[in-house]
Amino acid sequence: MTDSYRELHSPALPATPDGQLSLDDLRGQPVIVYFYPRDNTPGCTRQGEGFRDHYAAFREAGCAIVGVSRDTLASHQKFAAKFDFPFPLISDSDEILCRQFDVIKEKNMYGKKVLGIERSTFLFDAAGQLVKEWRKVRVPGHVEAVLEAAQALD
Repeated sequence: MTDSYRELHSPALPATPDGQLSLDDLRGQPVIVYFYPRDNTPGCTRQGEGFRDHYAAFREAGCAIVGVSRDTLASHQKFAAKFDFPFPLISDSDEILCRQFDVIKEKNMYGKKVLGIERSTFLFDAAGQLVKEWRKVRVPGHVEAVLEAAQALD
């Protein structure tokens, strides 16, 4: 397991809405990076809607939010527009961030073993240091737990 995710850092990757984003660009404010398996699936949509619906409270706490999956930038653009997500979605089709954050896990899909993203969320402070992580996330209540942790930051 790598510890490379303990500090907020990444190369510039394709992202909505402006085409590219590096996590380094977000330093100076608390940042939530959430990984989800796939655009336009029920759980991933509910998770994104939760961050969207609480976006004002996260901004009040000074936090930026970034979603990450392996979907293409075109898919992210449609997903973000369809559900009015006010935060960027990074396209990590080469699994650079997914591997850095160690979220690629073996899953069982209809009796077949596949590698996929384990739903995970990471909270960084304004200095870019990891404060809290959630692995094997279940959507109900998760966004509220992340918001509570974000609001507790100094």
